[in-house]
Amino acid sequence: TAPDLASAKWTHMGPVNVGGRVTDIAVDPTTADVVYTATAGGGVWKSTDGGVTFQRAWPDNLSQAMGALAIGSDGTLYAGTGEANPGGGGITFGGTGIYRSTDGGAKWSRVGLRTAGTFGRIVVDPTDPKRVFAAAAGNLFVPGGERGLYRSTDGGTTWKRVLAGDNATTGAVDVAIDPQDPKNLLAAMWDHQRLRTHRVYAGPGSGVYRSTDGGTTWKRLTDGPVAEPATETGRIGLAYAPSNPSRVYAIVANKLDGVVVGLFRSDDGGATWEKTAADPGSLSQSTFGWWFGRVWVDPAIPERLFVAGVEVIESPDSGDTFITHTQTLVGVAGGVFQAGPAIHADQHAMAWDPTTPGRVYLGNDGGMFRSNSNGQVDTWVAALSEGWTQHYSVDVSRQNPSRIVSGLQDNLCQKNYAAGDTGRPDTWTKYGLCGDGLQTLINPRDDNIVYGCAQYGGNCSKTVDGGGAFTFLGDTSSQRRGWWVPLQFQPGDPSVMFYGGNILNRSTDGGETWTAISPDLSTNPKQLDPNPGYRIYGTITTVAAAKKSPDTIYVGTDDGLLWRTVDQGKHWTKMQDPDLPDAWVTRVTVRLKDPKIVYATYSGFRSGEREAHVVRSTDGGKTWSDISGNLPPAPVNEIITVGRRIVVGTDFGVFTSGRAGGRWFSLGNSLPVVPVFDLRYHRASRTITAATFGHGIQRVELPEGF
Repeated sequence: TAPDLASAKWTHMGPVNVGGRVTDIAVDPTTADVVYTATAGGGVWKSTDGGVTFQRAWPDNLSQAMGALAIGSDGTLYAGTGEANPGGGGITFGGTGIYRSTDGGAKWSRVGLRTAGTFGRIVVDPTDPKRVFAAAAGNLFVPGGERGLYRSTDGGTTWKRVLAGDNATTGAVDVAIDPQDPKNLLAAMWDHQRLRTHRVYAGPGSGVYRSTDGGTTWKRLTDGPVAEPATETGRIGLAYAPSNPSRVYAIVANKLDGVVVGLFRSDDGGATWEKTAADPGSLSQSTFGWWFGRVWVDPAIPERLFVAGVEVIESPDSGDTFITHTQTLVGVAGGVFQAGPAIHADQHAMAWDPTTPGRVYLGNDGGMFRSNSNGQVDTWVAALSEGWTQHYSVDVSRQNPSRIVSGLQDNLCQKNYAAGDTGRPDTWTKYGLCGDGLQTLINPRDDNIVYGCAQYGGNCSKTVDGGGAFTFLGDTSSQRRGWWVPLQFQPGDPSVMFYGGNILNRSTDGGETWTAISPDLSTNPKQLDPNPGYRIYGTITTVAAAKKSPDTIYVGTDDGLLWRTVDQGKHWTKMQDPDLPDAWVTRVTVRLKDPKIVYATYSGFRSGEREAHVVRSTDGGKTWSDISGNLPPAPVNEIITVGRRIVVGTDFGVFTSGRAGGRWFSLGNSLPVVPVFDLRYHRASRTITAATFGHGIQRVELPEGF
């Protein structure tokens, strides 16, 4: 890092009152009110007040995407990096192995399984804290690696694979241990892979295995929890009933098309199984059951269980019928805990507190919730302070840089226009009708005019009162729309806007009406995904118009095409330079003062390729040169120009270089190693604001001479 840039300090701008995805929970077995949470993009967090507030308990320089978390009876913490909940339209991130802490999360050290990719579960033997099992699900995109079920008998110092998958795309996603007789174990194997073009989240390697000798030998169960046909079995979740471990439950969360198969139970420790009477539709898996795949049993009541789904669903009768808990996308803010009883959608983690009778913790896409009434309906309240939100976009008011809008993963479009514009991190509120919040914009001439779009370019809306009442934008033309649909202003004229599905649309009235100005700009690829909801490959991912030449527009696509028009869409030219990467085009940007200087960034993330790709053209896109230089080996998601410099957001943070690239430097030394998807430069305040995928909105003031 250059000395002048190293001094730049990033500041967390919030939100802390919204929440983000929790992947696992570990409750301290001896110290009251201490609970740890693993987050999808923000590392591990710790609460010492029973889940009311959380503080970071994870180093900046380690993988921030977490998959599994466990604590032994001796207080040793184990964290598996890499999230095993795979993306549908969006993306999730892998990790760099399994880590251990013996001091309550103050310090961590890696103890192995560096190429495991992702972790679905870690369990510690309740009778021997040195005996640990880790379910390594594998790299979502690349077959092989250290996937499978691993066992350690020395507290994580060494690991041995005790159960391997049938093929290179099968890993372990869950493991359950008999709490009364730890020789008995069950493991769920999952055959799955995400490709550049589509997702295959079920396969012949998936199934349940049983061990009765402590995990040394395993037998595959052929008549138990599987789909029909068995080759379409997807993710499976397992749980023993703590008070009667002869009773075991398993949910087969998805078939190849993403639809749930059903809930199964056993009364002989998993030797034989029967399917419960529950209607699969009541299990609340939607068409993406692979996002959940967990089941939990009340420690005192073997007939009472909970299944992870869109809602929290509870069964009082061993899985034959279910009660749905009140659910909303975002809880109602207010008080030390958010006012109940609604809980956020998409459940991933649940844990009972052994030190406090009746207390249960719940983790979902909206963060951490708590019940002091044993998880009864309408008794859940949300944490007050949780700073691990995941962001796709950010925009900043030109008139008042304290005003920020952002689109959050499964947490709507949010703004901090509150409390007298103080920009406090606890004053964020939703606007529009986003589900997952994706593109968000502030009109550069009037910050009361705010835009927001949900996933797949849906529910795009506009407000004229700073994010209050909203109206939907006009209809656009496209056959396919990606997870992130670019919605952009024409530089210098915010009444002109662009919207890209697989066809580029243009508006001259601020989004009220639209006109298609291109043909299909993708390769029109064959749609291969077995789930109809994800047949969306072949879409526009980025749009950049030139300020000095308003008729000049550049467009990039997810199938690697880069286009230019110089006559406002009447004619299009495909960039043919053979040196351009064959990868997802993440961003294109044009120099404000020279429309012939263009930059483009690419990501091979969905192909399992990690190289940085930044290219530059000085002749309007006729020829290109690679300026990636010494950037770290990570996909590049965003690029902006700041004076004579260029700044990029990557999966490893923010970096800057001169306008010709070459030598790159990290911008600041206080930003965690977190993906950054969007950047905004505010000239008057000399600040850059970043949308991070796990550590909220971050802002840095640029040093003198930048």
